[in-house]
Amino acid sequence: MPVISTFFGILIRMYYKEHGPPHFHAEHAGDQATFTFDGALLAGSLRSRQAHRHIAAWAAQHRPQLEANWAAMTAGQALERIEPLR
Repeated sequence: MPVISTFFGILIRMYYKEHGPPHFHAEHAGDQATFTFDGALLAGSLRSRQAHRHIAAWAAQHRPQLEANWAAMTAGQALERIEPLR
């Protein structure tokens, strides 16, 4: 599963051959969760509320890039890296 961004110890990934709704996966300190492109938690959990806030802020900043990667992924194309949260 390609890593599309990393920041503050958080790995953001997208799987190929995924199903809707559009989402991404986040991993932090051994915890794993799935988020929508607006930063809402879909599945899993993160013990760190700060990591959750960082992920939500990152998703809000990069929604167009997330949507472009989702479209590329569903078309079987390569995913692009997305800038980290700063």
